[in-house]
Amino acid sequence: MRKDVRILLVGEPKVGKTSLIMSLVSEEFPDEVPLRAEEITIPADVTPERVPTHIVDYSEAEQSDEQLYQEISKANVICIVYSVNNKKSIEKVTSHWIPLINDRTDKDSRVPLILVGNKSDLVEHSSMETILPIMNQYQDIETCVECSAKNLKNISELFYYAQKAVLHPTGPLYCPEEKELKPSCIKSLTRIFKVSDLDNDGILNDNELNFFQRTCFNTPLAPQALEDVKNVVRRNMTDGVKDNGLSLKGFLFLHTLFIQRGRHETTWTVLRRFGYDDDLELTQEYLFPMIKMPPDCTTELNHNAYLFLQSVFDKHDKDRDCALSPEEVKDLFKVFPYMPWGPDVNHTVGTNEQGWITYQGYLSQWTLTTYLDVQRSLEYFGYLGYSIIYEQESQAAAITVTRNKRIDLQKKQTQRSVFRCNVLGDRGSGKSGFLQAFLGKNLQGQRRIREDHKSFYAISTTYVYGQEKYLLLHEVMPDFDFLSEADLACDVVCLVYDINNPSSFEYCAKVYKQYFIDSKTPCVVVAAKSDLHEVRQHYSLSPHEFCRKHKLHPPQPFTCSVTDAPNKDIYTRITTMAMYPHAHLRCMCASNRCTYCLCQNLLKLELLRSFKAQLRRVMFNRHMAQADLKNSTFWLRASVGATVFAVLGFAMYRALIKQR
Repeated sequence: MRKDVRILLVGEPKVGKTSLIMSLVSEEFPDEVPLRAEEITIPADVTPERVPTHIVDYSEAEQSDEQLYQEISKANVICIVYSVNNKKSIEKVTSHWIPLINDRTDKDSRVPLILVGNKSDLVEHSSMETILPIMNQYQDIETCVECSAKNLKNISELFYYAQKAVLHPTGPLYCPEEKELKPSCIKSLTRIFKVSDLDNDGILNDNELNFFQRTCFNTPLAPQALEDVKNVVRRNMTDGVKDNGLSLKGFLFLHTLFIQRGRHETTWTVLRRFGYDDDLELTQEYLFPMIKMPPDCTTELNHNAYLFLQSVFDKHDKDRDCALSPEEVKDLFKVFPYMPWGPDVNHTVGTNEQGWITYQGYLSQWTLTTYLDVQRSLEYFGYLGYSIIYEQESQAAAITVTRNKRIDLQKKQTQRSVFRCNVLGDRGSGKSGFLQAFLGKNLQGQRRIREDHKSFYAISTTYVYGQEKYLLLHEVMPDFDFLSEADLACDVVCLVYDINNPSSFEYCAKVYKQYFIDSKTPCVVVAAKSDLHEVRQHYSLSPHEFCRKHKLHPPQPFTCSVTDAPNKDIYTRITTMAMYPHAHLRCMCASNRCTYCLCQNLLKLELLRSFKAQLRRVMFNRHMAQADLKNSTFWLRASVGATVFAVLGFAMYRALIKQR
């Protein structure tokens, strides 16, 4: 809604423009009327819509044409005043004033007009018969008001209608000639209906109607009021109410009825609550709320966001197969102005045997979007109505900004849930196969992917010591001389080479020495196509010797040429290295090069520290209870229990150490 309203009064001399303004302000007819009233500002707290209102007078005697044109360009609404007892002033409305105003305003953003018939106290008849044809001829005319500055008749109403014409205009909503809603209004209200239809059954039941009412107007409807609304719809159309709920047709009919009865503000209140501006477009403030993004931080979805996405998935998974068919995906995105997901998404996240996006794949895609482009994620959540359904100030409440990565390195632990792995390698080394294998596709399944449907990203979940984490793989194009900061910014690097190609490893070695040898980013070397015969690499050092020299983990054999789904152990190792990025700096195991083992050792040390802290709490609680416990039998039981607990904990630690 606008922050203020500017009303301009124009018309022929002596029709009473200035008298109307002065009567409004003083609440009495002035004895002496100046040629022109000074600009008046009515404070927000005394206007019905709580918006400051500026009222501007025009005087042909005091102002030039250029000044008039400037005022027309600044006005939000223009009142054309005529005298009901002066036919010439009425004729001037169409012969002079409306053409003049239209010439001075843009065709796409016409200013609403209000026809004001003043001096109604001087005649016994109405001028409406003369004015109605004019209103039908010009769509910019919002309404017509007959008033009297002398008797104070309809003075407040005049300026209320003027304010209302700006804040709640009819033009964008309704076509008077066709007596129906305009297509843009139908489109906006249809989205609002679908967002409010929480179970996606095509009707708004009583609970959904009450939620809608409370969301838009801060008050629920009484049961009898709900029935009255539905009865009004039943009396006027056959399919407006279904299964005792309001259908889309009934919902649209109600808003048509509101507008026809002059209650535009009801429809506008709904539209603005759901993010629409005066042109029925979702506002930038609604779609893209401010979110602070410090450097070296990432963006993730929080718990409430995942709960919301789960409810959206359940709402559209009509066959309950835990996957979204192409038709269900289209239905989900009907509240969007465009289809946000292309065919590449089906090769970016997990799918079922039919190639449909699974529930986990669906969450993964949202996680990917939030990580790579948080503004787009905010936009998508806006279309889905997150802030409305979850009653938040904006969809920014769905986003968590992680702490600076340097702090994670200092504290040697992270609170993040999404980790990025950039996959580098020469052409034909097997990078794409490595990404698709993460989604469970073997070589045979990968060959069915169309070239224009391929994706450079793959994301899914892995489990590191019982914790679910998202691993995001990004295939970097093999252009050694033009690796950008985005190509290098990640949590872990995967260097892929083809064991059957003697020239393949050289690219990995050069990339590592050029960009990562002094970096704190962990690196892992993957020996792809391990089902083929391994040939000697042309590089001066063999892959194993290179890894040993630079204290890297030995090359990890990998193949996706299998009958079933490829093995995913390597992705767990990559995620582990990303979670513990300090592990690659030095090694605690005998080989002096094993980063993965160090991660395990670190975690075991953390488990031991946690166990010791828990044991201290038990002993402290026993000590606090000592004053009230005098029974020696209890002391014996407590001591034995603590001893057993300590022995079991030590045994667990020994078992974990032996696993290495």
